[in-house]
Amino acid sequence: MARKPKPQRREAMNEELLKPREAALELRISFPTIKQWIYKRKIRSIRTAGGHHRIPQSEVDRFLFRTRAKTSAERTLTMRRLSGRNQLVGRIESVRISGLMAEVVISVGEQQITSIITARSAREMQLKPGQTAAALIKATEVMILRI
Repeated sequence: MARKPKPQRREAMNEELLKPREAALELRISFPTIKQWIYKRKIRSIRTAGGHHRIPQSEVDRFLFRTRAKTSAERTLTMRRLSGRNQLVGRIESVRISGLMAEVVISVGEQQITSIITARSAREMQLKPGQTAAALIKATEVMILRI
C-alpha cells in the first residue's frame, strides 16, 4: 500500500528547493552522503509528487558552516585567523556596485547584514549572489570574506 506524502511546510513552499545533487555540491559532500543524510533524517527533504527528494535552501544554509571541516581543529582553521570573533557565515543575497563603492548584502539565517566595501574589493573577490561568504564584524565596520 502506498504511503501518503506528508504535507509540505508552509515556509518550504516559498523557498527554493534543490535537487540532492545540487545540495551536495553546495555543501561540498558526496551525493551518497546527502542521500544517507536524507534517509537518516539528518537533513530535511520534501518529496515531490513523483517521489523525488528536494531539499529546502534553508536546510543547506543550516549545514553550510558545519560541513567545512570534520574535526574541531579543522573548524578552527576554517574560521580565518583574525582577532575579530564575530564572524558570521552566510549566503550573498546581492552585490550592487556603483562607482568606487559596492553594497554587499549577506543573509545569515533569517537575518541580513549589509556591508559597504570598495568596488575594487568586490571585483577582486568576484562576489556574486548565491556564494558563501563570512561577514567579519568589528565595531561599526563589516568586512566581507569570500569562502
